[in-house]
Amino acid sequence: MKVILLQDVRKLGKKGDIVKVADGYGQNYLIKNKLAVLETNATRKVVENEKQLAHEEDLKRQDDAKQLAKRLEDITLEFSLKSGKDGKTFGSVSTKQIVEQLREKYDIKIDKRKFIDAHPIGALGYTKLKVDLYKGIIATITVHLKEQ
Repeated sequence: MKVILLQDVRKLGKKGDIVKVADGYGQNYLIKNKLAVLETNATRKVVENEKQLAHEEDLKRQDDAKQLAKRLEDITLEFSLKSGKDGKTFGSVSTKQIVEQLREKYDIKIDKRKFIDAHPIGALGYTKLKVDLYKGIIATITVHLKEQ
């Protein structure tokens, strides 16, 4: 029996795959638990249509991420920290503060967990941070720390 998977099934296949399974397994487990449907011409067309829509949505998200990356390249975030002698700072700037300033000043929403090798910034001057926006599209944010 051939079925089209509606969800990822461990050790069998991913969503949208057409797999051949035993009749009992297909009827009594996969179809009964709505993990798969019987493969017919109509169901094959529906699945192909869903794959096409998912692909178009993926392309749209990639374009949005590329535009956001270009926008982030032009932004320099300013923070001021108290510092003592020899340029030693008291405190640091975290990714949470960077995300908040992006949201407040520029209306850009980024998840703080998307920062690559993120660590609190404690050194005065310019620092570049990398953010993974979507499937390998990486943007660079410039952060400027100055004395208060």
